[in-house]
Amino acid sequence: MFKYYCLNPISKVRLEDFKDNFAVTEDVNEAEGILVRSAAMHDMEFSENLLAVARAGAGVNNIPLDRCAEKGIVVFNTPGANANGVKELVFAGMLLAARDVVGGIEWAKSQTGNEDVAKATEKEKKKFAGTELYGKKLGIIGLGAIGVRVANAAKHMGMEVYGYDPYLSVDAAWNLSRDVKHVLNVDEIYANCDYITIHVPLLDSTRGTIGKEAISKMKDGVIILNFARDLLADEQAVLDGIASGKIRKYVTDFPNTTTVGKEGCIVIPHLGASTEESEDNCAKMAVKELMNYLENGNIVNSVNYPALDMGICSQEGRVAIFHKNIANMLTKFTATFGDLGINITDMANKSRGEVAYSMLDVETKVTDEIVSKLQAIDGVIRVRVVK
Repeated sequence: MFKYYCLNPISKVRLEDFKDNFAVTEDVNEAEGILVRSAAMHDMEFSENLLAVARAGAGVNNIPLDRCAEKGIVVFNTPGANANGVKELVFAGMLLAARDVVGGIEWAKSQTGNEDVAKATEKEKKKFAGTELYGKKLGIIGLGAIGVRVANAAKHMGMEVYGYDPYLSVDAAWNLSRDVKHVLNVDEIYANCDYITIHVPLLDSTRGTIGKEAISKMKDGVIILNFARDLLADEQAVLDGIASGKIRKYVTDFPNTTTVGKEGCIVIPHLGASTEESEDNCAKMAVKELMNYLENGNIVNSVNYPALDMGICSQEGRVAIFHKNIANMLTKFTATFGDLGINITDMANKSRGEVAYSMLDVETKVTDEIVSKLQAIDGVIRVRVVK
């Protein structure tokens, strides 16, 4: 029986996807798997029982990835599961920035009890007039699951779309409309686009992408949308751009003291993935990843270990080994089984940066003696008996 713990409320409908050999526990220290959404895990102590963390969402800034890797704890996320929800809110953000809908609604509220409100409307509505999206140029930085959906939908709305992603995946390229102009230099987006939206992960290399230098290259009156992470923008530089007239509006899904209540900023309370459908999709994918790993040792959509899938084990035993990405590790593993007279029927190995993951299927049960000998090999982080 595998036990899992929920750090955040997770879609109950999707928790029912767990098989009968999985049970929820109220004690995090006895859990082999943790399901999490936004709860901070950096200060958590991890028990020896913990094998995996599944984040029901794409961002993993709340999880100590390196510390988990050092302990042989696999961290999963759910890329693309909330993409449609975020895509739709991006378009809501563009419309709110293009037309002063919020200002108009607030004015209408102020007219409560005014019997001449219809007449007043015709006089006042010009104050809230805006522009249309049709025919405007949209620049998308990052063509992953969300960026591709935004690009394709924008084409259907009559926008001219520029896309930039130096790491464009094959799958994303196949899904991207051929009418999207794929640029190789982000400066082309800055120079040409009326709207710019960013959809990249927060890394040291992407932090502050929308900064003073980038803003200086943009068209006057540009509208910037940030539904990825607030730190992707130097928001003080954004405020300076608004004050100078360079930036018309800044739409962000991440409230903070820099932008809340500031002129020219439309701040949304982190609603991008807050739809019933997105939450269900993320939970479903997280549950599936966790079950596949705990039952079979397979890793799909991990952010700290390489992907490796050997299907369901048909042999007597399967062992998973987390180790450093150094030479001769497989030789040492196979030699250990050979010295014990155990035949290996199948094996696979993948690496990711400084760490690697190997699985071996064998014709006999994996005993404590085998685990002990494998664990004693220099460079091994963790040995797990899958079957």
